[in-house]
This record gives sequence, C-alpha cells and structure tokens, in this order.
Amino acid sequence: MEIKIQTIHFEAGEKLQDYIQKRVSKLERFCDGIKTAEVSLKVIKPETAMNKETSIRLMVPGSELFAQKVGDTFEETVDQCADTLTRQLEKYKEKQKKR
Repeated sequence: MEIKIQTIHFEAGEKLQDYIQKRVSKLERFCDGIKTAEVSLKVIKPETAMNKETSIRLMVPGSELFAQKVGDTFEETVDQCADTLTRQLEKYKEKQKKR
C-alpha cells in the first residue's frame, strides 16, 4: 500500500510521519486490497485547543473509504481515523463476502 502524507499550514516532523506510516499500514491487516492511503494533516486555528484536523482516504477496489477527525494532537486524530476506518473496512469485507 502506498501512503501519501499531505500537510497544510505546517511542516510534519519525521517522528510524526513515521507514526502515521506505522499506524496506517496496520489497516492492511483488515483488507489486502488497499491500493493507496491519502493522509491530510491540517492546523485549523493556531494557538487554540482542538485545532488539529486529520483526514484519511483509503482507495480499495470498487470503493473509497474516508474518515476525518479533529483533536488536540495529530497522533490522537490519526488513531481515531484509523479506528473509524477499521470499522469501515470490516463492513466493506462483509459486503464483498456476500457478493
């Protein structure tokens, strides 16, 4: 799976990028057919709480899965998005089995 990371209004450090790579790559356990993952990180209003927005878009055969969360840290929002996408991937796999 190819993971693309885009940052808006800031520069992501290597530690954060490694964390995202590691966390998003774990989603492959739930579905083998993930082609790409596009991760978008954005700082909404600098110097305020709950100003980190993360969105993750997964390209799977015949569909596209998406999750977007806002929180205090990017690690927190990446985890929340990954959890949401895990549930979406499980539903996607169930639909594929029924076909």
